Amino acid sequence: QVQLVESGGGSVQAGGSLRLSCAASGYTYSRYCMGWFRQAPGKGRGEVAVIDSADGTRYADSVKGRFTISQDNAKNTLYLQMNSLKPEDTAMYYCAIFIGGSWCPPQNYYNYWGQGTQVTVSS
Repeated sequence: QVQLVESGGGSVQAGGSLRLSCAASGYTYSRYCMGWFRQAPGKGRGEVAVIDSADGTRYADSVKGRFTISQDNAKNTLYLQMNSLKPEDTAMYYCAIFIGGSWCPPQNYYNYWGQGTQVTVSS
């Protein structure tokens, strides 16, 4: 059973930084996509950044230049470095994995999800 456990969320002031981590266990897939998604109160969940097994990345326009997604395969850990945080980044952040191939599909195709970590940015 694949398990994803997020950590690193918290409360920061605008302009600050946070690094989210997602520890993955229970899988040995060589082709996959992992990603970060977020859901703000009263809004739908959306893609923030994704990375495939070949280290190809994709970012939402709203976070380009501020967020960086990366992975440490030796530690089976996914990261999201978030800089220059804005109040509109406030949301619950989730990591997820797609194990159907080395491409990154729409979020509905992801197979496993973590429980989420809250990020709150105050102005």
